[in-house]
Amino acid sequence: MAERSTAAVDVAGTSGDKPLTAEAGKATADGAETAIKPDTQKDSEPTERRGTARDARSPELHSGHKLAGRYRLEECVTRLEGFSSWRAVDEKLRRAVGVHLLPASHPRSRPVLAAARSAALLGDPRFVQVLDAVEENDLVYVVHEWLPDATELSTVLSAGPMEPHDAYQLVSQVSQAMAAAHREGLAHLRLNPGSVLRTSTGQYRIRGLAVMAALRGIVSEHPQRTDTEAIGALLYAALTQRWPYENNAYGLPGLPKGVGLIAPDQVRAGIHRGLSELAMRALVNDGATASRQEQPCATPEELAKAVAAMPRIRPPETPFATPPGGYQRTNYHQGAYGQPPTRNGVPVQPAPVPPPPPLQSRTGRALKWSVAALLIAALGLGSWQLADTLLKTGEPDTPRSTSANDGSSKKAERTLTVEGAREYAPDGKYQHASDVGNTYDKDARTGWYSSSFYNGPDLDPSFKRGVGIVYDLGSKQKFSGAEVKLQFGGPHTTITLYATDALNPSTPLDDMKKLASDKTDGKRLKFTVKKPTETQYVLLWITAMPHAPAQNGPYNYSDPGYKQGINDVKFKGLAH
Repeated sequence: MAERSTAAVDVAGTSGDKPLTAEAGKATADGAETAIKPDTQKDSEPTERRGTARDARSPELHSGHKLAGRYRLEECVTRLEGFSSWRAVDEKLRRAVGVHLLPASHPRSRPVLAAARSAALLGDPRFVQVLDAVEENDLVYVVHEWLPDATELSTVLSAGPMEPHDAYQLVSQVSQAMAAAHREGLAHLRLNPGSVLRTSTGQYRIRGLAVMAALRGIVSEHPQRTDTEAIGALLYAALTQRWPYENNAYGLPGLPKGVGLIAPDQVRAGIHRGLSELAMRALVNDGATASRQEQPCATPEELAKAVAAMPRIRPPETPFATPPGGYQRTNYHQGAYGQPPTRNGVPVQPAPVPPPPPLQSRTGRALKWSVAALLIAALGLGSWQLADTLLKTGEPDTPRSTSANDGSSKKAERTLTVEGAREYAPDGKYQHASDVGNTYDKDARTGWYSSSFYNGPDLDPSFKRGVGIVYDLGSKQKFSGAEVKLQFGGPHTTITLYATDALNPSTPLDDMKKLASDKTDGKRLKFTVKKPTETQYVLLWITAMPHAPAQNGPYNYSDPGYKQGINDVKFKGLAH
């Protein structure tokens, strides 16, 4: 059932048609009619072009049918409006995949192919990847990843509202991912709790980018506003366990009729106020008013920046567990440390230890005088040798002065203060931009980390030249070195430091001044600049990362792959 739940919602939509299986129906059609509020403004509302889609017949296929001699269909999880979705097996790579199927004569077959191929080119690991898009034998089929260990957001929310840190991670990751997609000209238009998955490592994956809307014939005149409002609805649901409209949807109850769209902190007590205001700013297109003087967020990019500008929300502290059976009492805790032992309540006195016999015999006195005579002789011999040396040399050697005046010592090195930082992504594909502050907060438990990449350790420049962070030192400093504490060890990590012109550099990477470069298989790198350079902004640029397993911790969620994280950085400079 876990596998079915991760694929069924991919295409189930706003109509009342029932999916083929009852279990899939629960995940796909529960309240889906209310995914778009009926009273939304027309200029921001996605519309569905139905045409003759309902008249088109879904291909008559069965379990065991093989596509391209490779993809074996296993189970049909959805059959709607002339297309079907299947769980299948890629026999070549021996892995589960999902497949959307529709006849080539279907009015949406061309838009589906175009959307799938565009989504495949994005290659962003925050989205469920399109693996193949083919027209063959009067069929069009789209093959995508299948994530059996992932859980739909609708299922997560059925257990209750999220903690503030979890809700913060949700809106941060989803808004950054959608901002990256829109920069490439791709929209979702069907973003809802069924299309957002949470992996076992705590990362969020978005499925159906562009493809889900194409399958349903959904278009929008303002796609960025549509997706932004959808992210706001996700955050609202995460905070309140309610859908922010009057009708029930995705297993969540709607708001009471007639009250309108009220802020999350008015629905439930104890909701994080900053996140509540952020949800209202994203939902402003639906008639809400922005709280206070904050401007509404009309694009995922604006929403991602608003999330990054918020004070960091820490995860809840793990409660201290009392050892089973309670604490074991000891004499030390009872205040009896150092007291004599007792027997039946009566102190037991230890037997006296006799002192060593003194050297009071005739032999002892002779020994003491012999030792004293030897010491006197040694002192006399040493004094005579010292006097002889002084007479020969005139005076004892004196150590050479190493004062700063003779130019033999270096200027004092000091730790530079970081005034700010920003993730550097010249291709527009950010990793975790909201976490860069964790790299210089003097807390080794926190950090910034990259996404997981399939190939490595050296990144493929045609896909990703590197990942990194630009640090602001406050003013021009005579930069002399750095120390970087890494999250993962193993072969190998390569880091290069550059001097750049701004926190958001306008200078291309190839034109920046290279300060130092090194690689390691460990978790620490120290850099020393051969010639200290004056700069205010330093780019830390990672071009190779080791392979590491999946991580799941308070500040660290990532899938297995080639990746790296930065727990702490310190920059050094010389006094002017």
